[in-house]
Amino acid sequence: MLRPEKMGRVSVTGSKAVLNDVVETAHDLNLLHLSDYDGGWEGFEPGSPQEGADSASDALVTVRSLQSILGVDETDAESRPVLPDDLHAEIEEVRTQVNELDDRRDELDDELRGVEEELETIRPFVELGIDLDLLGGYENLSVAVGEGDEAAVREAMVEQPGVDSHETFAVDDGETLAVFAYPAVDISDALVGAQFTAYEVPEPGTAGEDVSPEGYVDRLEQRRRELTSKLETVEDRLEDLRVEVGGFLLAAEERLAVQVQKAEAPLSFATTENAFVAEGWLPYDEYVDLAEGLQEAVGDHVDVDLVEVAEYDEDGRPTDSEEIAGGAGGVGDPTAAADADAEGAADGGSAPASEVVTDGAGADVAMGATGPPVIQNNPAPVRPFEALTNVINLPKYDEFDPTVIVFLTFPAFFGFMIGDLGYGLLYMAIGGVLYTQVEGEVLKSLGGVALWAGGFTALFGIFYGEIFGLHTVSTVLWEGVVGLKSAPMHKGLQPADLGYAQAWMMLVLTLGVLHVGLGYVFGFIEEAGHSLKEAVLEHASWALLMFGVWVWVFSRHLAAAKPDFLYLAFNEVGATPAFLDLSEAATETQVAYEFGFAGLPEVVGLAALGVAAVGFVLLVAAEGGIAFLESLNVLVNVLSYARIAAVLLAKAGMAFVVNLLFFGAYRDKGEFHFLLTEGPQEALAAHPDATIMFPGLIHSGVAAVVLGFVVLVVGHLLVLVLGITSAGLQAVRLEYVEFFQKFYEGGGDEYEPFGYETRFAGDD
Repeated sequence: MLRPEKMGRVSVTGSKAVLNDVVETAHDLNLLHLSDYDGGWEGFEPGSPQEGADSASDALVTVRSLQSILGVDETDAESRPVLPDDLHAEIEEVRTQVNELDDRRDELDDELRGVEEELETIRPFVELGIDLDLLGGYENLSVAVGEGDEAAVREAMVEQPGVDSHETFAVDDGETLAVFAYPAVDISDALVGAQFTAYEVPEPGTAGEDVSPEGYVDRLEQRRRELTSKLETVEDRLEDLRVEVGGFLLAAEERLAVQVQKAEAPLSFATTENAFVAEGWLPYDEYVDLAEGLQEAVGDHVDVDLVEVAEYDEDGRPTDSEEIAGGAGGVGDPTAAADADAEGAADGGSAPASEVVTDGAGADVAMGATGPPVIQNNPAPVRPFEALTNVINLPKYDEFDPTVIVFLTFPAFFGFMIGDLGYGLLYMAIGGVLYTQVEGEVLKSLGGVALWAGGFTALFGIFYGEIFGLHTVSTVLWEGVVGLKSAPMHKGLQPADLGYAQAWMMLVLTLGVLHVGLGYVFGFIEEAGHSLKEAVLEHASWALLMFGVWVWVFSRHLAAAKPDFLYLAFNEVGATPAFLDLSEAATETQVAYEFGFAGLPEVVGLAALGVAAVGFVLLVAAEGGIAFLESLNVLVNVLSYARIAAVLLAKAGMAFVVNLLFFGAYRDKGEFHFLLTEGPQEALAAHPDATIMFPGLIHSGVAAVVLGFVVLVVGHLLVLVLGITSAGLQAVRLEYVEFFQKFYEGGGDEYEPFGYETRFAGDD
């Protein structure tokens, strides 16, 4: 689980005469993650694509373009079509139909857009109310229509040389106006000076047509209706075509993708005139399947060698990849490649050596720099959490995969913070829908995460005794069935439960030390595989410093300077430590669970300071003077986990307020009680010392009850959503920032085997 699946590097060497058969077989097996040849071997050149690669690639681009135009998706593949032998001709026929319709749609869209722009342009003329034929065509008049200040325009006309007289016509708001000037002179410069923005006057129309602006608008509206109708017809034809050919396009895309993949595979090979060498990675356990598959296909014409296994030592640390001298045996005679060259020479070709290239000392030299790809090796329940890990990056082959730790901690953090049976069941329902009904892998994985997070939320809700913020579970289960005084856990929101809030603070800080410490341990193990010295300086130093500091914090050394709850939350009621000056009543208030813990012995704290000092010295040796500032991170990183307790109280408070507004509540002896079965007056009569916190909308009349139901539903939905955005994000932050950064870098290569699992086109 913490390590990816073990991978092996395979070399496939053979005659070019069987290259196509090897490609076909390897593709069908879908096992080999091909390495690209980097051109580093003397006498070898990258291979050439097979015949038809360009035409298949062009056709694939065409098919994907057609899918985009038609909006084809997977739901259009209701039945598996039978692809014609002449696939390219069928694609060309579909392309012609689609392009004609798409071009016609574009033409109509453009024309419709132009009509709508004209309608917007004619608006000022409608407001002006002057027939369009009166706004132009004069021999002795200059006419302009536009927007501007009428007074400024008149002043400009008075000052315009050559204008004997003028007239303006403006709408009521004074912004749109028409200017008539006699005789016909150029008045454009004068109007610009008056900050007049001129409009182009539309053509009034043909003889017999209505020349009013309203008539012009009517003609445009009619044209818009016609264009819209034609556009809808084209859209309908495209939709019919999508239904008709959608399945075909999906199947054709797969078939062409397979053809392109096969045709371009030799580009990754190293080739001579008569032979080829291909390399790649595959799961170590799958090597035999590849070897047997190629043997069955081409017999002794190819040699398959397992030349390297990426191993780990007994402690799980990555070791240098184990190179297998001379390979691990393969298909047919190990000299098959040489025989293939000889066959090529007999046909008149040259026969360069084609044995696996070595570095001169007999060690295998890889054909490319690609390391082993990564297959995350997690059990089924853990796999949804790979999506959270891979948001950062896919783990490298020599890194720990932290997914299983995220699986163990993220749902627990989330559930502890929300801790409510009702919310937990809703989260599980949402997760179930995403996991079972959604096709996308990411959303499906998030559904799986939500199922686990909701399950822990419901579990903690049972221990807290809460359902939608009410203590009904506590009343029915823990008090009624089990016979306890109350639920075994409290969130610490009420004054009487102060000790629980402080206990949770101690708990989350302890979890922080363990969580962050595990990150340092992982980092140490990873680095130790490369350099023990660097592992000690870069990781052990931090671990020693952090554990030393926090063990001291939980010790009795200098206890008077530390918070009292460190020594009370898990002590015994009334057993106040001698070094604390507290009353017995205060002690009782702050004790959550009577474990008898009153801090670690003082000598343990002093020893912890010594350990911290050793860690600090190592840190200074590694990082220099900056370590004096960075060393504070051992406090900051762990204190960051206090956000768990903070969100716990915040969400409890929000749910409490929602229920308080609806049901009302009273306070009695430091405890809050909702008015579920009695009104405010009955509560005060039964509990004379109680104080009404809020009478509750449900006890305040019909209108208030209706408003209360809205508040209740919307409020709890808000808490539900904020549970994701606060508890979820805070839990993720603790994983990414406090845990991952101690050891995790990511950047691994995803295992992508040479092959294609067809869903719509059937087997190729």
